[in-house]
Amino acid sequence: MKTAAVIFANGFEDIEAIAIVDVLRRAGIEVTTLGLGATEITSAHAITIKADLVLSDSAAEFDIVVLPGGMPGADNLRKSDLVLDLLKKTYSSGKHVAAICAAPMALEAAGLLNGVEVTCYPGFEEDASSATHTGVRVQVDGRIITGKGPGAAIEFALAIVRELGDPEMANTLNEGMIVG
Repeated sequence: MKTAAVIFANGFEDIEAIAIVDVLRRAGIEVTTLGLGATEITSAHAITIKADLVLSDSAAEFDIVVLPGGMPGADNLRKSDLVLDLLKKTYSSGKHVAAICAAPMALEAAGLLNGVEVTCYPGFEEDASSATHTGVRVQVDGRIITGKGPGAAIEFALAIVRELGDPEMANTLNEGMIVG
């Protein structure tokens, strides 16, 4: 079974975080939600959720680490040495990393975007300045997956399912969830 960590930081984008966890779990991926600094994390729109674990309490390795965007959530992710270390460790071990909306700024801070094609929320391109920006809804470049924003959250999550090796499940979910 594939494993995913989705990291929530205070100020995360609600739609992105919940849609990602929902789609990955529907696909049979074992998802662990990790809270940055606490298990109770409050979204950009004042919804408090409870993560499975505090990031600092997790020693697990994952097939993918996923970062929802939102502000100031993405900035909180970018400023966390724990997040940056987990991204670097995951990527250097041959696994995937993914970020949506403003969260590619954390991939940039981890030094993972040099020459990589990415997409992000309009206006945050300078926060991922070593990348080439495509402006598409979902961009896959090797083991790095990025998404543009809340409206692309389900497509982004389906791309993760595909990239983790289950394109049939991604197609089944796309059809069953009436995505497009």
